[in-house]
Amino acid sequence: MTTITDRPDDKAASGARPATDRRWVSALKDVLDRPLTSYHILLGATGLLLVLGLLMVASASSVMSLNTYGNPYTITYRQLIWVAVGLPMAYVASRMTPRHFRMLAYVALLGSVFLLVLTYVPGLGKNVNGNTNWISFGGPLQIQPSEFAKLALVMWCADLYARKQKLLTQWKHLLVPMVPVCGLVIALIIGQHDLGTSLVLMAVMVGMIWVVGAPTRLFVGMLAVVGSIGGFFVSQESYRMARVAQFMDPFADPSGVGWQAYHAFYALSTGGWWGVGIGNSRQKWGNLPEAHTDFIFAVIGEELGLIGSLTVLALFLTLAYAGVRIATRTTEPFIRYAAAGITVWIMAQTLVNLGAVIGLLPIVGIPLPLLSYGGSALLPTLIAIGMLLSFAKAEPGAQAALKESRRPLFWWVSSWRTPGHPGRENTRER
Repeated sequence: MTTITDRPDDKAASGARPATDRRWVSALKDVLDRPLTSYHILLGATGLLLVLGLLMVASASSVMSLNTYGNPYTITYRQLIWVAVGLPMAYVASRMTPRHFRMLAYVALLGSVFLLVLTYVPGLGKNVNGNTNWISFGGPLQIQPSEFAKLALVMWCADLYARKQKLLTQWKHLLVPMVPVCGLVIALIIGQHDLGTSLVLMAVMVGMIWVVGAPTRLFVGMLAVVGSIGGFFVSQESYRMARVAQFMDPFADPSGVGWQAYHAFYALSTGGWWGVGIGNSRQKWGNLPEAHTDFIFAVIGEELGLIGSLTVLALFLTLAYAGVRIATRTTEPFIRYAAAGITVWIMAQTLVNLGAVIGLLPIVGIPLPLLSYGGSALLPTLIAIGMLLSFAKAEPGAQAALKESRRPLFWWVSSWRTPGHPGRENTRER
């Protein structure tokens, strides 16, 4: 007697799913093994984040822009200008080689330190929200040197460790002169009362030590030192202690120190699955401070809902995957350290920002990369993305794949000018 499970049709059906799964896995593996996969993933994730950032800056800043400048799109126009300036800089960086970046590393570091020192000069240093971390050149032109210091420090550390590649088994070469130089930059930024940016740079410093293969004891010791320094400076300012207290009990003072966090939670909770729609945020009407900068993710959650918020998280994870992939697929030390450092920097800043918005970390006031308004944060980030694109083109087989992808266009243009080309003959007949 034939049972139901013995029928040939059922056997075929039972074997179809594993075969289909294997085909999907094989197809995905083929895509990931392509030489330009890192390049395309990085380019796609960055482009989507930039477009979404422009869209959300336009929405989140419209009310403030109208009240301040009489035009709801003034802030958006400024962000467009920063993007228009940053994209060519990213393109130039993507065309440079690691040798060029290494030549510029010390210049970038010294220039960043010089600009940080200028913030202490009366008349040049400008106080914004309690932090004297801006340089004003008159009118609307002002920059935040600490944002450029992130990129400069990553480039310098990567070049330093690449030069000392054979000596990195000794702990003193892991820490000297990297830790003193990073400590100087961080001290200058802490002196500006900008603890948020200092924490990101501390994360970069510790991340670089981990990337070069520091022993576990040394790595844990550095974490303890960084944590102790951060805790000390938090305890020195009453407003920082108030933020920590608000983090421990978010709804203890919703009309005082907890105002920003309370309205960020409210924005995220009212977004639901699909959000209230782009441009329909209620919290941007004066309830949520810094809606277009540090707390733009709250507006994203309100207008685009949980699905939009998870999409943003997925794009940042994709960016992190591309950075790690570039760092692990290269054999050149500088590329490995620079790619890892850039990835640690962008992801640390993302985690600190998102953690503050959703209540997992105290509020420290740093922008969300590629999404928040601000040219001083956007320009070095785009240059760093350009560096990653340059490194992605140095992966095995990437240059040959790039030449092959461009060949049809060049072939068509060159062959058009060749006697006997069918297109040229058709043109003559017409």
